[in-house]
Amino acid sequence: MTNSEIADAFDELASLLEFTGANPFRVRAYRNAARTLRDLTEQISSVANDPERKLTDIEGIGDDLAAKIQGLLTTGELPLLTEMRSKVPASAMALLRIPGVGPKKAASLVKELNISTLDELREACQQHRVQHLKGFGKKTEELILLGLELAGEANKRWYWIEADGFVRELKHHLQGAPGLERLEAAGSYRRGKETVGDVDLLAIANEPNAVMDRLAGFPSVADIIGRGDTKLSLRLKSGLQVDLRVVPAESFGAALLYFTGSRDHNIELRARAKGLGLKINEYGVFRGEKSIAGQSEEQIYAALDLPLFPPELREARREFEWAAEGKLPKLIVVDDLLGDLHMHTTATDGQATLEEMVDAAEARGLKYIAITDHSKRVTMAHGLDAERLRAEWRAIDKLNKSRRKIQVLKGVEVDILEKGGLDLDDDVLSEADWVVASVHYGQNQPREQITARIVDALKTPHVSAIAHPTGRIISRRKPYELDFDAVLQAASDYGKLLELNSNPARLDLDDIHCAMAKEHGIPIVISTDAHDTESLALVRCGVMQARRAGLAKADVANTRPWEQIQKLIGRN
Repeated sequence: MTNSEIADAFDELASLLEFTGANPFRVRAYRNAARTLRDLTEQISSVANDPERKLTDIEGIGDDLAAKIQGLLTTGELPLLTEMRSKVPASAMALLRIPGVGPKKAASLVKELNISTLDELREACQQHRVQHLKGFGKKTEELILLGLELAGEANKRWYWIEADGFVRELKHHLQGAPGLERLEAAGSYRRGKETVGDVDLLAIANEPNAVMDRLAGFPSVADIIGRGDTKLSLRLKSGLQVDLRVVPAESFGAALLYFTGSRDHNIELRARAKGLGLKINEYGVFRGEKSIAGQSEEQIYAALDLPLFPPELREARREFEWAAEGKLPKLIVVDDLLGDLHMHTTATDGQATLEEMVDAAEARGLKYIAITDHSKRVTMAHGLDAERLRAEWRAIDKLNKSRRKIQVLKGVEVDILEKGGLDLDDDVLSEADWVVASVHYGQNQPREQITARIVDALKTPHVSAIAHPTGRIISRRKPYELDFDAVLQAASDYGKLLELNSNPARLDLDDIHCAMAKEHGIPIVISTDAHDTESLALVRCGVMQARRAGLAKADVANTRPWEQIQKLIGRN
């Protein structure tokens, strides 16, 4: 089992235990273990199989958790999870889909009102039976009814780029609000998470009601969830919830830090503050009753003897360790990239011609690009055979003779065949400047088989990099079974690169895998996989993901001139 699968098992177990009223410390232990496993930069199976190491060497993993992890790795089963599933009906767990109904409230609904389905919950709310339960009330009952109506939309998560579109529209709309002095987005959006569940906006304004009125008048508002003196919560027609808070200027930095999160990063800050005899919250940093910082995030971190952490790093992974060692990385930015090494044209499944893609890339200031149309195996994309590919390369040669500002590389995205091997012969691939190999078929093969296919591709002399190495589509397709440690070792052994695909539905490699590659000294290639000219701008999604992994300019291959990349992929 992979780290993610074991983490999912622990998260489910934690929810089931909380549902049945188990000890909260026990629940927290499983949730913390799940998070530890998701953030681990190597497969837990590698630790378990190493005679020189112990699972308990991992922070937060004690003997009991280690035994359960070992059991999952050995048998794929967790007896306690099976037992808990038998005690809690699956229909009852459906209540957790309603915004604001956590395991404790769901348990109360089941035990007190014998509710186990969403339809029964709706009927109980309409009969006003829910509001009389301890811990609920009339307002909670109304919110549950609203949540039931919007359950499908309310549980949706948006790709970061979609949330970014909403944020930009909201900011533009609020620009004209009387008295508005500053407006920032916080939450998981600001941290650059792959998906965003809601949007938090923080404002400084001398007329809070005017700003809230302005937001309430946004054309896409579906309903107002709640409004107070300085806070407005609403839901857009898309289902996205937006929370606006108007805060004093002297507390804005503290509020921005607090509502940006992550929760675990904030917990670490509170513990550090306590150790210094201070208190930190969304209003500022306090020594006793006296505020000593709060206006800016820089002030807050300085008061705790910490550097200003980029929002993308605030996940309580390694940022505090890096800060203690004076090794906080200077994270990569979009302008560091000199080239884009994965894109398609109308020769296969792209929407723009060769000339149009080159013109668009040149307009963005890129120094080089690789045209990597599909090979023949990808029939649905009208993939290129050797003859058509060589014809495209001749067109690229001709184009390069007429241009000086950008270099166009003769590339191809060659398929890694289901039986192993590549879709084009060596004599063809040897003529390319850049070859990305990828898996499009046979994604459900056993772990050993699909790993062997990718490792063999990395051994092939003419392959430069592996494109979208785990094959995931966020929220739609899980990564295929893959021994990523073996892939990293092969990439290191044979001097090959791994791609971070900037398509917001892929972002493959993810941030954890990118961090693993960095630890192995394997440069990442941030590419757009653009199929039209506008998609070249999606590179910022890839850069955001790289920043979450802690990657600096030197960790990314295409921050170098093309001549240096040639030496890099030829080092072995």
